[in-house]
Amino acid sequence: MTKPMLLIVDDERPTRDGLRAALEDHYDVYVAEDAGAAMELLERESFDVLLTDFRLPREDGMKLIARAKSLTKPPVCILMTAYGSEDLAVEAMKNGADDYIAKGRLQIEELEMRIKRALRQQNLEAENTTLRQQISTKFSLKHIIGESAAMAEVFDVLEQVAPTPATVLLRGESGTGKELIAKAIHQLSPRARAPMVTVHCAALSPTLLESELFGHEKGAFTGAHERRIGRFELAQGGTLFLDEIGEIDATIQIKLLRFLGERTFERVGSNKTQSADVRLITATNKDLEAQVKAGAFREDLFFRLRVVEIRLPSLRERIGDVPLLAHAFLKEFARETGKPVVDFTADALASLMTYSWPGNVRELRTAIEHAVVLCRGDRVSVRDLPPWVRLGAANAAAAQSALPANGLTVAGAEKQLIIRALKESDGNRTLSAGKLGMSRRTLHRKLHKYQLEKL
Repeated sequence: MTKPMLLIVDDERPTRDGLRAALEDHYDVYVAEDAGAAMELLERESFDVLLTDFRLPREDGMKLIARAKSLTKPPVCILMTAYGSEDLAVEAMKNGADDYIAKGRLQIEELEMRIKRALRQQNLEAENTTLRQQISTKFSLKHIIGESAAMAEVFDVLEQVAPTPATVLLRGESGTGKELIAKAIHQLSPRARAPMVTVHCAALSPTLLESELFGHEKGAFTGAHERRIGRFELAQGGTLFLDEIGEIDATIQIKLLRFLGERTFERVGSNKTQSADVRLITATNKDLEAQVKAGAFREDLFFRLRVVEIRLPSLRERIGDVPLLAHAFLKEFARETGKPVVDFTADALASLMTYSWPGNVRELRTAIEHAVVLCRGDRVSVRDLPPWVRLGAANAAAAQSALPANGLTVAGAEKQLIIRALKESDGNRTLSAGKLGMSRRTLHRKLHKYQLEKL
């Protein structure tokens, strides 16, 4: 088992040698006689513990601890001094010391106990940090459901771009989940502990939007009775998400372009330049290229916003995800309403799979809520679905007839859909996966599940 690495810093050789002899059975011990030599070692090696005297030549032990704690992987720091006092102990803790001990009453057994205690505390904090990151990751992704090839591509780009500071443009139809993706990027980024601020640009007039984004000074315009802090300042250190970015006017476009270039802006009614450390994520369901050609959107701003573009597929393009989404919403609304609804009938699932979903995931969620509220038993039937879903799906008679309407489970319905897709594709797995709106890997997993590998 590898020993923890310990660095002892003391300008008195007998003290250094004595402590090394006492501690080297349990630690890989290094020594230094001053702060300069100690920092050279700390920057070269990854030490677990720094044990330093307060009185050192040229630079005292507290300054050394402050420098050590600024390292990427700082060690546990314990300060020793012959000049013990409560004030010095408090000052040591302010500078990052994990513990403090007076040399005049130093006992090796007590020192070892304190080192072990400080190491345990550091390990516990590291584990808590890891756990918080895992919880944040799970929270940020739990509402984004999909096994289709189109969503797999979205997840891949999301995971790559989230840890970076890159500006992201989210594109897709209304209801495809652009705000959920923006939240996931924020939660998976180093800015997760800072605020994420959202502005829906289409909901505000140009004048109000400018004030909302950049803030204003008292008296800047009629009704400006006091200074207002804008969303850029509120998002300091975090993420600003601008939804429906295609709706902003020319004045705000210019201000955004300046911010992206210089990270500065002015409040409305002020000449004082403000700065903000903010990551920008924008979203639109508009054809920005067409707006650029029409002169309604600045080309230079478009390129600045599109450092990384993520296109969210419509629900029609990932119809294989409908059962997953529908079941997730079913559980959510059954829990909210307290109703014992646990599944869909086969014909209800077929209707969901054959409807075109112009409102995408948002419309599906509303439809499932409607169905759960009206459901009289433990399974949602066709009659429980909204009328527009029933009527829209009625035109897809072929898919409907491929599924026996009575006594078939949802798993059975899915199996029949896979069989039909394979037959229509002459057994071609790639074409079948495309018809079903799922990835080839997901299809192979389901073929194994339903024992259909030989088809």
